[in-house]
Amino acid sequence: MCANYEPIAKNRIHLLNLFEPTFDYKADIFPNYSSPLLFAKAGNIEWRLARFGLVAPWVKDIKQVKNTYNARTETIASKPSFKNAWKKNQFCLIPVETIFEPKYIDGKAHWYGIYRTDGMPFTVAGIHEYAVVNGEEIRSMSMLTINVDTHPFLNQFHAPEDEKRSVVVIPPSRRNAWLHATHDEAPDFLVEMPIDEYTAAPKAEMDKFRSNTH
Repeated sequence: MCANYEPIAKNRIHLLNLFEPTFDYKADIFPNYSSPLLFAKAGNIEWRLARFGLVAPWVKDIKQVKNTYNARTETIASKPSFKNAWKKNQFCLIPVETIFEPKYIDGKAHWYGIYRTDGMPFTVAGIHEYAVVNGEEIRSMSMLTINVDTHPFLNQFHAPEDEKRSVVVIPPSRRNAWLHATHDEAPDFLVEMPIDEYTAAPKAEMDKFRSNTH
């Protein structure tokens, strides 16, 4: 799962070989916050600002939308909140620097940041949606998640009794293919993070480092 992450910094977007988006966004994203994403339109890759927490087209009251920031890949095709975006192949990429997950030590949750060992940003697989709720246009998205109970690195996160889940990282060589994939092709992209490419550190230490370097 992922309910908190650090989106790609605007001054590092060139690392994805893309132009900067024209909008601003927060440096620490939680559910219902607006965050940048990439999607394909007429063969081109474009930026959009989207709500972290997918809002289905049938929603009548935004207050009733809860816990749609992650979409379980095992049930995404049948869940009312997600099945329209999945069926219509509305795939997107969420560029991030770090994702944050709880690690339980002596029965207490400690938040850790998971990031690439080479310091590069990475792109998370998502679905996006467009809805009009009470006259307001809302673009939104959800991160896809998979089971990682047996992953030797990722299975250290979340409560001991909980299922271990993780976002899906789309590598540079497959980003364009993901954005243009069909839902029948999508399962081929749903693989675990490479063990040797990611590491983790306590969020408190990462926040302190960032405040001292900015």
